[in-house]
Amino acid sequence: MYKEIICSGFGGQGIMVMGKLIANAAMKENKEVTWMPSYGAEVRGGTAHSKIIVSDKPVASGLFYEPQDCIVMNRPSFIKFEHVIKKNGLMIINSSLVSDKTDRDDLKIVRIPATEKAKELGNIKVANMVALGAYQRITNLVKLESIIAILKDVFPPYRHIMLDINKQALHEGVKLADEYKS
Repeated sequence: MYKEIICSGFGGQGIMVMGKLIANAAMKENKEVTWMPSYGAEVRGGTAHSKIIVSDKPVASGLFYEPQDCIVMNRPSFIKFEHVIKKNGLMIINSSLVSDKTDRDDLKIVRIPATEKAKELGNIKVANMVALGAYQRITNLVKLESIIAILKDVFPPYRHIMLDINKQALHEGVKLADEYKS
């Protein structure tokens, strides 16, 4: 097993947290991982992204240019990464913020209204967890229980007040993945 993933959105959407959670959950399951966050001007509203590799064998390098999977949380991310995903790859799209259609017919496209669901839950900041829950359900790359178990380790103590709503958002993402339509 070898999986290259990009999580992408604008600064403040929890893109780095998504990547960290995938990487840490995979490590908890004794998988080999790399996690490469992209910081810089992106934190001021541009397209931030987090690259993750999960494998059952040691990973020689964290660099890649053609991910198998991509989670896009905003339109600029969709535009930036739509054409770099490998053939037969997966793209999870936050349909609350991205209405664009792809011209690619070689991808599995899953549209999840992550931001809308986060608003319904009472906090727009958990849209990333809705998307991550959907990604977990569709790929089963890591167990949902592993993600939930490491939330407390990944979130700083002052964010622990948000643990319950993040868990709820993950579960809502799983439900949405079960209902998805391409």
